[in-house]
Amino acid sequence: MSEKYKIQDSQKLYFVSFATVNWIDVFTRRLYNDIFVDSLRYCQQHKGLELYAWCLMTNHAHLIISSAHDNLSAILRDLKRHTSKSILKAIQENDQESRREWMLWMFSRAGQRNAHNEQYQFWQQDNHPIELHSNQLQQQRLDYLHRNPVVAGFVDVPEDFLYSSARNYADRLGLLDVLFIG
Repeated sequence: MSEKYKIQDSQKLYFVSFATVNWIDVFTRRLYNDIFVDSLRYCQQHKGLELYAWCLMTNHAHLIISSAHDNLSAILRDLKRHTSKSILKAIQENDQESRREWMLWMFSRAGQRNAHNEQYQFWQQDNHPIELHSNQLQQQRLDYLHRNPVVAGFVDVPEDFLYSSARNYADRLGLLDVLFIG
């Protein structure tokens, strides 16, 4: 893998994105979204994750993050591992999930192609981290991240999207505490 897309210094700000395998729209149900949010909060409180911005779309997440003391790559690995196991369990146990068999089949199929998985693969393996080495790049990625739900047609203004830090940046109560850029 290119050095360009590796986390070199956990204390610097990084924009990371990761998606479900086959871009499956899992995050259309509050139950699964809340598992992701709770997992981010846990990483903030117990693993040293410093969260500056976030947005959870239907099939991918964007984060702007760093860590003053801990290995950022390890935090992301643990976040993805925990959310994949917890969300897959929630899908299996959700009798109201109309797409349950199809989604589990898709995740199982992806898991069979990856020797590192026991049964399922939920997330694509890459995080595509980009170091935000300038104020201009930080602002550009922050705007991109917060405008994602607007571009997708979910809301008219970024701060109306519940699963995003745009609320925090607009002086509204967000689901997670964030550190502010700039």
